[in-house]
Order: sequence, then structure tokens, then C-alpha cells
Amino acid sequence: MGQTSLEWPLLGLLCLFFFAAADTGLQGPVFVLEPPNKIDFSNSTGTVVECAARGSPPPRVTWVRGDGQPVDDVTGLRQVFSNGTLRFLAFRAEDYRQEIHAQVYRCLANNSEGSVVSRDVHVRAVVAQQYSASVNPVYVVAGNAAVLRCELPSHVADLVTVTSWVDGDGAVFFRSAGGGVSGDDGKYLVLPSGELHIRDVTPEDGLKSFRCRTVHRLTGETRLSATEGRLVVSEPVSSGAPRVPAGAQGATFYLRAAAPGALHCRGQGYPAPVFRWFKFEEGSSRRRPVQLDDRVRQVAGTLIIREARVQDSGKYLCQVNNTVGGESVETVLTVTAPLSSSITPPSQVVDFGKPAQFTCTYKGNPVKALYWMKDGVKIGHDEPTLSIRAVTKSDKGMYQCFVINDQESAQATAELRLGGKFDPPALVETFEARQLEPGISTHLKCAATGDPTPEITWFIDDTETTSRDRFQVSHSRGPAGTVVSFLNVTSILTNDGGLFKCRAASKVGAAEHQARIDVRGLPHVKPMKKMSVVAGETLIKTCPVAGYPIDTITWEMNARVLPRDARQKVFPNGTLIITNVQRQSDQGTYTCVARSTHGYMARANLEVLVMEPPEIVPFAMEAALRVGQDATLLCSAYKGDTPLAVTWTVDGAPAAGRPGVQVLPAGARSSLLTVPSVGAEHSGRYTCTASNAAGTATHSARLDVRVPPRWIIEPTDKEFALSSTAEIQCKADGFPKPRMAWKKAAGSRPEDYRALGHSDSSIQVRDDGTLVINSIQKRDEGYYLCEADNQIGPTLSAVIYVNVQAPPHFEIKLRNQTARLGDPAVLVCEARGEQPITIKWSRNGAPLSAREPSPRYTIRQQKTEGGASSDLSLQETSRRDSATYTCVASNPFGQDNTTINLIVQEKPEVPFAIKVLNKSGRSVELSWSAPYNGNSDIFQYIIQYKKAKDEWDSKEMERVVIPGKMEIVSVMDLRPATAYQMRIIAENEVGPSEPSEVVTIVTSEEPPAGPPTAVVVEPLERGLLVTWKPPSDELLNGEVLGYYVGHRLSNSKNSFSFQTFEFANEATRKHQVSITKLEEFREYEVVVQAFNSQGSGPQSEEQRQFTAEGVPSAPPQEITCRTLTSDSIRASWTPPPAGATNGVIRGYKVMYGPSSTWYDDSTIDMAKSTSTETLLTGLKKYTEYNITVLAYTGGGDGPRSRSAICRTEEDVPEAPAAIKALAMSSDSILVSWRQPENPNGIIKRYTVYFMEEGSREPQMHRVTPFQQSYRASGLKKTQNYQFWVNADTSMGEGPPSNKVTVTPRSQVPARIASFDDELTVNFQQDAKLPCLAVGLPQPTIAWHRDGKPFQPNDRMRIMPEGSLQIRGVQRGDRGEYSCIAKNQFGQDTVSHKLVVQAPPYPPEVLLIGSSNNSIEVRLKPDPNDSVPLFGFTLHYKAAFGEWETVQVPKKARSFTLESPWCGTKHQIYATAFNGVGPGEQSAVLTTRTKGQAPTMPPADRFLRIQAKSVELHLNTWKNGGCPILYFVVEYRKRFETEWTTASNALTPDKSSFMVMDLEPATWYDLRATAHNNAGSTQAEYLFATLDEEGGTVGPPLVRPGADGDDWWDQLPAWLPDLNVLVPTACGLLVLLVGLCVLCVYLGSRNRNGAQRFKDDAQYTQPPPHQNRLYNEELGYIAPPNRKLPPIPGSTYSTLGSQVKRMPGGALSVYGPANPRHQYEELTQQQYQATYGAPPRPPPHGVPTSPSTYYSVVGPNGEEEIAPYATFHLLGFREEMDPSGETPAGCQTMAPRPGQHGRQMSAPAVRTLPRNTRYSQPVNPLPPPAHQARASLGGGGGGSVFSPTYDDPARSDDEANYNSSQYSGGGPYAALDDSSSRTGTARRNGPEPAAAGWAADCGSLPPPPPSLLTDEPLPPPPPPRASLDDSNTSQQTDTSAMECDRDQALLADSPQFGKDGRPADETRKLLDSDKESNEARRPHGTTQNGALVPYDTVNV
Repeated sequence: MGQTSLEWPLLGLLCLFFFAAADTGLQGPVFVLEPPNKIDFSNSTGTVVECAARGSPPPRVTWVRGDGQPVDDVTGLRQVFSNGTLRFLAFRAEDYRQEIHAQVYRCLANNSEGSVVSRDVHVRAVVAQQYSASVNPVYVVAGNAAVLRCELPSHVADLVTVTSWVDGDGAVFFRSAGGGVSGDDGKYLVLPSGELHIRDVTPEDGLKSFRCRTVHRLTGETRLSATEGRLVVSEPVSSGAPRVPAGAQGATFYLRAAAPGALHCRGQGYPAPVFRWFKFEEGSSRRRPVQLDDRVRQVAGTLIIREARVQDSGKYLCQVNNTVGGESVETVLTVTAPLSSSITPPSQVVDFGKPAQFTCTYKGNPVKALYWMKDGVKIGHDEPTLSIRAVTKSDKGMYQCFVINDQESAQATAELRLGGKFDPPALVETFEARQLEPGISTHLKCAATGDPTPEITWFIDDTETTSRDRFQVSHSRGPAGTVVSFLNVTSILTNDGGLFKCRAASKVGAAEHQARIDVRGLPHVKPMKKMSVVAGETLIKTCPVAGYPIDTITWEMNARVLPRDARQKVFPNGTLIITNVQRQSDQGTYTCVARSTHGYMARANLEVLVMEPPEIVPFAMEAALRVGQDATLLCSAYKGDTPLAVTWTVDGAPAAGRPGVQVLPAGARSSLLTVPSVGAEHSGRYTCTASNAAGTATHSARLDVRVPPRWIIEPTDKEFALSSTAEIQCKADGFPKPRMAWKKAAGSRPEDYRALGHSDSSIQVRDDGTLVINSIQKRDEGYYLCEADNQIGPTLSAVIYVNVQAPPHFEIKLRNQTARLGDPAVLVCEARGEQPITIKWSRNGAPLSAREPSPRYTIRQQKTEGGASSDLSLQETSRRDSATYTCVASNPFGQDNTTINLIVQEKPEVPFAIKVLNKSGRSVELSWSAPYNGNSDIFQYIIQYKKAKDEWDSKEMERVVIPGKMEIVSVMDLRPATAYQMRIIAENEVGPSEPSEVVTIVTSEEPPAGPPTAVVVEPLERGLLVTWKPPSDELLNGEVLGYYVGHRLSNSKNSFSFQTFEFANEATRKHQVSITKLEEFREYEVVVQAFNSQGSGPQSEEQRQFTAEGVPSAPPQEITCRTLTSDSIRASWTPPPAGATNGVIRGYKVMYGPSSTWYDDSTIDMAKSTSTETLLTGLKKYTEYNITVLAYTGGGDGPRSRSAICRTEEDVPEAPAAIKALAMSSDSILVSWRQPENPNGIIKRYTVYFMEEGSREPQMHRVTPFQQSYRASGLKKTQNYQFWVNADTSMGEGPPSNKVTVTPRSQVPARIASFDDELTVNFQQDAKLPCLAVGLPQPTIAWHRDGKPFQPNDRMRIMPEGSLQIRGVQRGDRGEYSCIAKNQFGQDTVSHKLVVQAPPYPPEVLLIGSSNNSIEVRLKPDPNDSVPLFGFTLHYKAAFGEWETVQVPKKARSFTLESPWCGTKHQIYATAFNGVGPGEQSAVLTTRTKGQAPTMPPADRFLRIQAKSVELHLNTWKNGGCPILYFVVEYRKRFETEWTTASNALTPDKSSFMVMDLEPATWYDLRATAHNNAGSTQAEYLFATLDEEGGTVGPPLVRPGADGDDWWDQLPAWLPDLNVLVPTACGLLVLLVGLCVLCVYLGSRNRNGAQRFKDDAQYTQPPPHQNRLYNEELGYIAPPNRKLPPIPGSTYSTLGSQVKRMPGGALSVYGPANPRHQYEELTQQQYQATYGAPPRPPPHGVPTSPSTYYSVVGPNGEEEIAPYATFHLLGFREEMDPSGETPAGCQTMAPRPGQHGRQMSAPAVRTLPRNTRYSQPVNPLPPPAHQARASLGGGGGGSVFSPTYDDPARSDDEANYNSSQYSGGGPYAALDDSSSRTGTARRNGPEPAAAGWAADCGSLPPPPPSLLTDEPLPPPPPPRASLDDSNTSQQTDTSAMECDRDQALLADSPQFGKDGRPADETRKLLDSDKESNEARRPHGTTQNGALVPYDTVNV
């Protein structure tokens, strides 16, 4: 029970805690980024307005307009972002919208705690408009001052400011912040407002002109005024009083605080007047002269204020006087200061019902109004203090105080939170309306919840009901704090009915419910009390009716039924509502009448009294008063019912009884408040309150009393302790509030006071006048002056003296002092402070007296500046003098002490036990044991070292100093491969020890440390000659093995391209090299770098040199042209880019010609120019010209630029070329003509003229330009007519054609109006040959082609009018077509020559040559092309790349592709194009750029091993002619399977790379892969890290078992016993030797006779090409038909090991004890004895002795390549030697035909015979039937054909291929090498059936018989198959992965194919392709059902 009683209270407390925690986490919104008041922006830029607020939960930020309307997006003009950003976009001038671009915006932030709004943001978009400034002339009397004004248009006046003035002589007068130019005494002065002020004007000034320069604030545009202003100077003729211009009186100026400004007083007179300025005191007519100082100056009549202050605001008077008279001018100055406001407190938590108050403090000037807002809504309060008497729930939220003026506004935010709980009442259970019978009892129930607990009251017809008679009210508490109340009615009566209501209320709110309870009976209206209503409010009264049923309820007044006007409403339930109640019409007696359905009626009266609240006549206090003046306020209520109570309060307190304030009644409605003599205590807000029964009215006025300063706290002299914080109060009161200032006397006397500097951070003057000096020092001592000034009365001031008192002080509290044994010692302590100071000494706490002298020490004391010092001297130190000495200093203000520890020391002993921990080429690590330190810490060790040959005391000796706490040192900066001697000296404060024993050390070798010297680069033609000298001897660091020479274009970001030059003897080598194939006249950077066995040294400094001058590589730029006349054009251009000139530009050649014949060189003209423009004349009229420009140097012409196209202007046309006039009848003639040969424009019309013979005026008829014939009718028979035709263009009518004369006739012979013509038609377009004939009778039309009658067909038909229509013109349609018209009177013929322009035939692409970065081809056009070619389009792509194109001119019969991928196959084809279009594409040429995969370095050059790391020298790799792109480095522990990637993106610019975090004394495998465009090379290295001591470890043991875990522990117990192990091993060794002897003997028996080498591998044949790499090429390189390279780490061998070749050994083992190399060394005699033939040369790049050769062996000594083994030598590709010679790989077939009769010997790499189930001996007998095709290739008996492979790394002999990829002759030598294009092996001869396996997989057994078929196979792939088209169905290559399948499956399971399918399924697959392949198979594909040459095998 006890436990349960505690649970609920604890739970309640926990809930309260969580509620409180949740409430404290909430916060209303507060702006953290509020937009500015004003934003102007240009329509060309737009702007962004940002607004951000914080709060919890995060507030939502939106934008509204000034009127509260929300702001949305407007497309193209305005964007509103969710983060509160409002963006105005740039817009065009015509898109300006005032409601968007000239609007007031506000930012609104709200969350659940409240809302806040920002100040008004005035956004104005300024549309760019043209404006001009002007300067008007100014009239001035000589000797006076003049002011020139820069007049600006009103729409830019506030955006444009004047920056300077310029006179006619060019002199510039600038405006400065202070208003002056070079001082205020100058003649010319640019005022801050921009006017030019000219003093003492003379007549000469009238000869000058002045212009103003302005700048636009938004656009930054500067302009000079459009007009010049002048001074009109008049000479005075007589004396005159000063005159002031009209309008100068009462001028108002506005200045911003801290900004400069000027007040003008423009008066003139003679003599020149004198100006004086005065300022009126505020609120009075008194004035005082303006005090002039550095801030306020006067120049002539202008008052210049450098930094305006708010106090400068007011009314000024300028007096202008001379000897004749005077004048005065009044000016008002208003200084505005930025508005700001703050609210205190910014946040407060108030409990319900408690008061709350916020105070708004604001700054700035002027302040026009103040108002408050709550949650973004105005609350109608304009006082600085906002008071809430009793806080309710509705008061919670955000409050803002706004201060505004005409220019800006400011706001501050505060939050009011509610304390405690606020759970308003809520009714959870209520009663329903009901109808009851009289006499029964009933009860009504209401239940409510809330916190605090609410109270429930009951009402009947708005009258509260309590327990009485038959009505009983009861209350109870329900569960969870629910309050339950019952109203019980016993024996209810009819009159008890009515509107029942229950109301639950608490201090935090109320809730109520009402419903009618009706009791059957007659109507009854209950009596109603008298009701008072305030005029203007709303009257609401419900008639208290009882009885049921009730038919109607009405209201009457004065016997009239309501309503009687619009303000009155009566509802059926008896409710009367009267709005805006008026006394005259609404006061009186109202009657409620209730009627039942049976006609019964009841009524009752209601008296309504209407009351009027008071209203006060507004009053105001006059301007601020001075102390002693009178103040009177009259408060009068002109409205309101009496009696009225009129009272006064001052700042909320009653005014009555306040000292000096009198309140007098002034009738029943007024009150008079007077203050006979105001004082400072009378300032405040005076409020008059008038109240009556109807309401209350208030009005306030503020009384400000100007009070001169008076002391609240007057400062006095002060004394402060040194370094303490000094606070000196100086407070004064007054109105306005005085400004407090502190000054300090400059000297020791109370005079010459100067303001305290703001730069001294230790001095601070608070707002209340308190002077604070932090950490006061002696320098702060002196006289101080405090001043209080409010410009009312004299300044209040006080002078005080500040004294700084300092106790003794020691700067150092504790220090150690040492002394050498036997030497004297002096201990000194110095104290600072006030005198007198006494100093005493003690030793280990025992006092030492200066008065008691001792023979061993003496004490001496003396005064010092600012303190005193004392010395304790010891004559001779001993060990017992090591002690603690204390020095105590004291004076009257305190004391201080300091301690000195005296330590007697001696030298340390010699370091010993020196060890060498580690060494390298540049450093040695030593350790030693620390010696005895001599009672003093060894603070350093000195390591002295020198070369072994030098002396210790020589200059060559060096030393290293390290801290004494270290006993290990690394001596750095040593020279590699050098013997050094080292010794160590310990040193403490006493001195150094004796040197230690000498240690001799020899450092390791390192790469060269210095660059080659004297590098000289000389230019060559397309190359450079580089010579150099080796580095100095001391920087070689070993023997130099060669040099790297790198070059690149100057200022290029590309890495250097290096060439390597190796040699054995540095002394005899000639150090020079030629770099060829460079760009012409390009500046190159060249560096040289030496390397030795340890790596490469630093590069030499970059040497720059140009190659010989060449032709420009880029054309001129920006070719433009402009038409001048109808026959001239001006062309202009800019020079080629500077980097592409390749020389000095000597001139330009301009090629131009008509666009229609641009590709015809004969129509192109050329003009030369030495400038960048030229004038082209003599051009054809109205002709479009192509203009192109090239630049030429001494090397020749550069490329042409792009064409610029211009058309010459129109001109009048030439005459029509020909005209015919043919009689058609007796009264008509047909005239036809040809258009002018040169129309010189667009023909607008033709004019046909004809004239009767003898007539003077011709007739005229105009026809359209598309009509070239006209029929003249209505002519006279037998009359001669003359015809001619003119053509018109827009430029006018051209000359007439020839005139022809004809006579109409009735008998007309056949004639043709058409003309002979040559018609050129493009291929496959339509053509129409005209034949317009006349004649009577109608002639017949016939056509002939090339002299033969023409027969129409589907494409050619004769039209009804006689013309010949040809559709889709073909090449064969060209020829001569004749049209013959014939009738009985004659015939006529017209001929048309049809020329067909067709696209060109495909050209022929021939290979000329290639390099590692270029391919040169020859383009040969087809001789059958009839249309002139315009040029070629060359298409090319690299393997795995995308197709690219380049345009080739038609004259360029050869073209070089620059910068293709290095060492990569490329496909090239071309198309020719002419005026018709492009032709068909040529055959695809496949070739390869030179270059090969990178070459690996030896391990000793590549690796540098440490104990926990290995450094890789990446620059030792050779790039194979193609720059290395990146490296991949992996490593693993020996015998582990998983590789760890150290880096997969190492760039070659890093010379070395460090593999870190290795384990010491551990064997590792390291795999490095180098990638370039030609492929990749993978090298593996085995190495062991050093142990912790820097030693080496032994070779690794044999590979562990499969599990690899704890293999040594799994051995039998007897195995590690040497007594058993050694005899066993010896026995096994003897047995092994015996078996080897037996094998050698048996093997030699099988090597007799001609059959000896049939199945054996022969090493006697040298490689086909000595300069090519075969098995020497390292790293697998994917063939081009592979999309991806092989997976790193995969192996392509079925043996237990992998051939890994390195120079010097197959498996490079880098460690102190290498295992047996897998390239076994054999002497020449051993090789000859073993294989019966001389050895082959060593692999390329492997250094050997003349008697050393290599054999491929396995890990156990056996040969690496086993019979029936699938293998890949690292570096081999599937495509090897493209030549026709014997391949270097496996070969089992005969050589191809035409191989110079060479008999096929054994291949260069074969396998030795092994008696295993996989070996397949070659059968010397004829092959079986299914292999009978083996004889197709000819050649040796037992040989079978094998494909050759194209080596991807080879780069020579490519140029000999030309268009054919076959160079060995034979029937296929002339064919395109489509196999190389598809990635399949190229076949050099006939291929037997069994070769399908041997061709791709080496010496493999023939396939099972079930897979051999006589059916033909598909034809070869199409010639244009892509190199990387891996998804083609014609893919026929057998990849290495396919060859890696276990071929035993084929031998043992003949039912399955290679891919694992059953044999019958494989046959179905072959049959399915039979029909589709049959159509494509060329003639002669099969021979007796066998495979044929150049066929594709589907496997």
C-alpha cells in the first residue's frame, strides 16, 4: 500500500516535468535576416530579397503586400521561394507592372507560437531610360560667389549623383566627403550635394565653361552633362544692398546622420556681402551663432557640415550684410538617423491573471509614429509602454513595436508565454431540449473538465438559478477531475418552462450550453428587468416565454409591431436585436406578446434606457518648456450623459496631490490642469479620463521640460591599486538627456584636456557616464574632466585626480639559476612598486642578514626607477650551496616574494653503447646510452660526423644537435655510397663532455641528386637537337646508366613525353639527342633527367626553344564581309591565334568566288593583303560570293578559314539573251525570250514592247517574271510589227533586247518558240524539256534522243503542250534531246542537252604510313566520276572508340590523321562529295598505330625495401612508345590468395609510390600493372621486408596445404627431428638423382634419326624478326574484339605455375636469398648437349653474358609448358605476327602457298613429349577421310595449317600494307583483311577440318566424329564489321577463355560439343543456319564437303 501511495505523486511530477520541458523547447518566430527598408534595382539585372527567421518549430516564411494580400509567383517577373527568398527577375521595359515593380512588401514568419511581420520593404524597379544632365547659366555679380547646379530629370534624380566637374580646359574638380577639393580655401569647391561653388568670381570666370559628371547608382554608368554651364558675370556700376533669390526663404534640407551636407545662402551685392549663420533654440525665438570648427565650416555664404548629427536639426538663419544694407534667409535642416527599436524584456513568462508589461525603446530621427502589433495584427496602442493588467490565454503570442517616419520603419520583437497550466473549461456532458407535462419532476445534468477546476452555474432565461423551493442545484466530482452538476425540478409548473443554460467557468475561460425545457400549458411571459444600453452598441433580448405549444412571439413598441426599420430584427424564438442603438428612437417600453395555437395570449413589458458614453475634445501641449515656465491643459467632454467624472493622471498616477500640479473643475463637463512653474519632475504623459455609467474616454498629451544638466553623482578624486579595475561614476540629469564625456589632461597640470582615445581598449565610457579603466596602470594616473551637456544652459563639468598605488611586485615568481662548481654566483631580485621598499633574503627558510657579514656571501640593496633591487653574491660555489633562496620585498601597500633555486652543476660523462639501428643513402639512425648528467639535465647531444678521409677538426666536419631527452638520432643529408665517421658528445648547462668512441658507416646508393647541366636546345626542321653534360660528381650518387629526355609544348599542362637513352659507360658517352616529328615553329620545353640503378634524379631546368618556322596551323579568325556596291565587297578578319601561326605572318591571301561555283577552282580569284582587311572589286552583280582567307609565313600557306558569304547589291539587268516573234494567226503573234544572262538581281517583271511599222509610239505590256512568252492579239493582217523586251529589277529597267519584226499571216508554218538550251539536273530529280510550238494548222511534235526517235516509258512522257517530262533522272539519261515540230507549211527543231549531276563513286583509301601518333593515307577518286568533286570526308575510329570525321580538300590526295590512339587498331574509310551530295563509302582500311604495352623494369631498380614499407620507382618503367596512363598496384603475403589493392589510379607524374603498413621480416608478392593505349603489362615480384633491426630474412618455405593454417604444427612429431629428417632427405635425394639419370638415358634413345625432332620442341630456330617482341612482351593485352581486358589476377594456364618473365629471371625474387629462378640458366654447352642445337638468342631486353641462355622451367624443375596444355605467356596476345613467316606461337599446320618454298619446320615454341593420356602424337600416315582436306595447303607431310596473329604491339612495317592487309602473296593476298576487322585470326592458307581446333587452341585433338560434317559453313563476315562489334553473329574468334576449357571433355565424351551441348543439339543448330548461309556463300566455298579457306566455323 505504501508503494502504491507514492506512485501517483511521482507519476504526476514526471508528467509535469515533461510538459515543462516540452514548453521550454517552443519559441516564437524572430527575424534573423530582415530585408532593408528600400530596394532599388535595374530591370536588366533583377534582384533577390532574402528573409529568414528562427523559432521552434521552425517558422514558415511567406511574403505579403503592404495591404496584407499574399504574394505569389508571376511568370517571368517574380518568384517566391519556400526559404523566404523573394526574387525579381530581369524584365523588358514593356513588361513593367506597377503592382509588382513599385510595391510595398512585408515578410511574414509564423509558427504555432505566433506570427511576426517585417518592416515595410519598398521595392522599386528602375527601367533603364535615357537621360541627360544639363547645366544652366548662372548670373553673378563680380566679387561674389556663384553656385552651378547639375540639373537632372526627375525620374533619375535620386539615382544619379554628381561625382565631379570639368571645365573647358579639362581641369577636373572632385567631390570629397568633407565637401572640399583640396581644402576649403580653394576657389573651386564641389559641395557634398554636387553643386560647384566658385568663390570671388571675376570677369575671367565668365570665359570658362563647366560640365558635370554623373554616375548612375544602379548601372554604374557615368555621363557628362549634355550642356555646358557658364557664369554670366556682370560688373557692378554702383553700390547695392544684398539680394536673395526668390524662393530661398524657408527652404528645407534633409541630411542623413554622419553624412556631409551644405546649407546655401545665395545672396549677392556690392560691395561683396558678409555672411553670418545663426541657429534658433528649439521652441523659442532666441538664436545663437553657429559654432565653426573642424566639423562645421563656412565658405562664403555656404555652411558646410562634414558629419551631420541629429542635434544639428533645427531652424537656421543666414544674415547677409554689406555697407549698403542687409538681408536674412531662414532655412530648416532635418538630420535623419536610421530608426531602430528594441523591446524589454524580449521574452517573459507570465502566469494567468498576472500583469505583464513591455517597454519599447527606439532611436533615430525623426520618429513620426509608434504602434504595436500582436501576431502580425495592429492592436491600437501607440504608447512606448504596453501594459496588460491580467494575462489571459489570448494574450499569448508575439508582440512587435514599430517606429516609422516618411522614409523608413523599424521593428522589434518580444514574446509573451503563459506560465502554469491553461486548460479552459469544456463541457463533456449536457442535457437536451424536452417537452414535459405539468406536475412531474425532472433533472438536468452538465459535466465539465478543465484546469483549474471550473465552477458550473445554472440560468433560466438568462437569470441565474440557485437552490430554492422546487429547484435544487447539486455539484459533485467525477473521475479524472470532472465536475458534475444537476438541476433538479420538483413538480414542474407551466411557468417554470423556458431557456435553461449551464455555464462552466474558470479563470482561464468559460463554456456553456443551453436548451429549451417546455411545460405544456397556457402562454406566460415572465417579468423583465429594466435594461440599459450604450448608444451605438447592439441590443439583444430574448423574450422569457413559458407554456407549450407557443404559436408566435412578437415584440411591440408604442403599440407598433416590430421591426419597423432595418436596424431591428425579431426572430421566431422571441429574440429582439437592435443594432446601433439611438437614444431618440430606441429608448422606451417594449412589449413581448406570446400567443398559443388556441388563441391564448400573454405579454410583459421591458424598459430600455439608452446611455451615451463621453467623448473628449482633443488637446495638446505646446512645445517643450523650460524650467519655470507655466503649463495649462483643459479637458472638456462634449458628449456623454451626466453625471460625468473628469480626472487627471500623470504617467498612470493621479495628478491630484502631485507637487506643483493644480487640478481645477471647469463646469460639469470640463477640468483644468495647471502647473504654475514647471520643473524636471513635471515631465511626463498627462492623461484626462472622462467616465459615466455608459463608458470611459481618455486623451493624453506629453509635457517635456527642458532642464539643464545637474549632477546626480558628481565625481571626486580616486585612488586605485595597480592593475585593478577602476570605475569612476559621473551621472547627470536633465532634458534632453545630457551627453556625458570624459577627457584627460595631457600633462601633469589640470589643463589642456583631450578626449580619451577610442583606440585604447582598456578605457570604456558607459552610457550612464561611468568611466571604466581595466587593469589600471601608472600611465593612467592624472587629472580627468567629466562633462555633461544637453545644449540647455551651460555645460556641467568636474575635475578629479586619479592616483594609482602599486605594492611591490616581482615579474618572475620562481626561477632556477645554475652555477658551475667552484665559480662565483650572484643572485639578483628586482621588485617594482611604491617607495620605500625593503628586501630580505632567506636560504631554505632560514633568514640571511646583510648586517651579519659572512666570508662566503654578501648582500647589497639599491633603489631603481619604479622600485628596488638586491644582490646576494657567493664567492665560490660548492655542492652545499645548491639550495632554495627566497627574496621578500615589502612597502606600506603590501609585499611580494620570489624564489631562486641555485643548482651547482658539472660536465656530463661520455655517451656509451653506440649502435647503428638503420641506414640508407641519405641517413643513418644511431642509438646510445645516456651517461651521468653531472647534476644537470643533458639538454642536448652533439653528433659530429665527417667523411672518413677528412680530419675531425677540418671544415668538412658537420654536426647534428638533438634534445637531451632523445637517445636516438637520424643523421640526415648524407651523401649516398660514402664512408662516414661519427661520434657523440653530451652537453649540459655546464659544458660538453668528451667525445665518444668513433663509429664508421658506409651509406647506401641512391638515384642521382642533381640534374644534368649545360642543357642546350637547338632548333631543327620539325625537331630539336638537345645536348647536355652529366651532373656534377658529388650529385651522381652512383653510376649513371642513362638519361631521360622529355619534351612538351610550352605552357602546356600535359606531362612531358620522355625518350630513354641507356649506356654502360658515362665517361665515353656523347650526350646529345635529336627529337623529331615535332610541330613547326612551336616553342617546346625540354628537360633532361639522369638515372642509375636506384632510379632517376631530378629534372634539369626547362629549356625553351622554337622549332623551325612552318606554315600556320590555324586560319584567320572572325571572317566578316560587308557589301559596298553591286560589284564590290569589303572583307575583314583577325589574325590566327598566336599559338597557331608557326612563324611570322607575312600576309594574307583572300580567295573569293561565286558560291554557285565555289568548288570549281577556275572560278576562284585571289587577292593579297598585308593588313586584316581588303576591298574586292570587279565582282559580278547581285551574286553571292564565298570569301575565305589564309595566312602565310615563310614556311608557306596556312589553312583556309571558314567561308564568309556576302551578296553584291542589285543593279539593272542586262537585256534578255534572245527573243523570238512567231506569227500564230492572221491577227496574233507569239513573242518568246530568254532571261538575261546576268539578271543582276531579282527580275520583278518583263515589259514587252511592239510597234506598228510607221507608228511612233510603241505599245507596252508587262508580264510576271515567271512568264517568258506573250501573245499579242488583235493585230492587223499583213502589217509589219516590231517587238522587243526589257527586264526590270528593283533598281530599274534594263536595256532592251534585240528587235525582231514579223507579220501576222493566215498560213503559219510550224515554228518552235523555245530555245536551244543545256539543262543540268541533279541525280533522281525531275526534269522538263520545253518545246512550245506554233503553226496553222497545228503542228505535230516528235522527240529524238541522240539522233534516234524517242519512245516514251514510265519515267519519260511527252506532255500535251509538247514538253518532255522525265521523272527521277538517272545517270544514263544524259544526252542530246531534239524536239521537231512539223506541219504542211514547214517544220522547226530545237535541241536540249541534258547533263546529269550524280553523286561521286566511292574513292579508294590507301595506307601510306603510320607512327605512334599519326596515320597517313592516300585518297584516290574514282576515274568514272563525271561531276567535279568538291572534296572528301574521311571517317575513322579507334578500337572501342566512336566514329569521327574530317573534311579533306579535293586537291589533297594524301591526308595525315594526327593524334590517334597510340598502339591501337584503327578503321578508316572515305566518301567523296560534289555539288549533288556525298557518294558511297569506300572499303574500310584497317591499320594500327605504332607503339606497344609498357615494359617492366627489373626488381632491383623498381623496388626499394624497408622493414614496414616498400617504395616503387614508377619512372623505371618503359612506356613502349605510348605514354603510360596509370598504374595498378596490388600485394599480398606469400601463399595467400587474396590481393590487397594499394592503388588503382597511380598517375605517371608520380616518380615513386610507397606501399605502407607491411609486416617486418615477411615475404610478399607484389603485382604491378601499367596501362597505356596500346595495352597493359602486368609484372609480379617476390620480395621480403627487412626485420626490425634492418636485417634480411631467409627464403620462403614451400606452399602450405589447402587450408594453409598451422601447417607446421600438423607435421608428424618425428619430422622436425634432425636425426630422422637428414638421413631421410639424403636417401630421397639419391633416389631422385638415379631417376633423373634413367630419364636422361631413355630420352636420348628417342632422339636418334630424322624422327628426333618431330614431336620435340626445337629452340634452334631464331625468331622471325629480331626487332619484335613475342614471348618477351609482358602483360596480357586484350585483343581488339574484346570489350574488356581480362580480370586482374586471373591466370590463363592449366599448369600449376605461370610463366613470369623479367629481365634477369622469370620470377623476380627481390631479397637477400632468392629462390630458384623459373628461367633456369644454361650454358651454351649444356644447351647444345641437351637439345642438340645451338640456343636461341635471349629474350629481348634481358641482359646476359655471351654464354648464358634461358629455358622455361617449372617450380620443380620440369618444363613449364606441358602437352595438351592451354597457356598464355604473360604479354602474348591472341593476335601475333601479321607477316607470312613462321609464327612464334604454337603452329600445327602447313605454311600458306607462296611462302618462297620454305619447308615448314617445327614451331619456335613447342612442347616436349610426355607419356600422358592428353598427349596426341602426330600421325605420319595420310589423314582419314574426314581429314582429307589437309593436302589443300601443300607443304610438309605431317604439318597442318595454323593461323598467324597480328601483334598489337608491333609498330613497324605497317606502311607496307597499303590497301591490302596481306603481304605474303597467295590467292588471298589481294583481298581486304576482314578478319583483322572482326578480331578473328587471319588465315594464310587452306585449312583442314582438324584445324578448327588447332587454329585457336594450339595442339589439340581433333573433334569427335559426331561433330564433323560435310555441310558448308557460313560465308566470311561483311567487310565493314567493326573492330569492337562483339555482338555480331559472325563472331568467329576463339577466345583464350574458351581455349581454357578442359579439353578432356571432348576426348572422353564425344556426345557433347565444346559448349556443353549434346551432339544432336549441336547438329540442329548447324542445320538451322544452313539455308540462311547458303545464299551468302561465295562460289566454290566447299570442296568435297570439307572446310575451305577464308571460311567461318560455328562451334
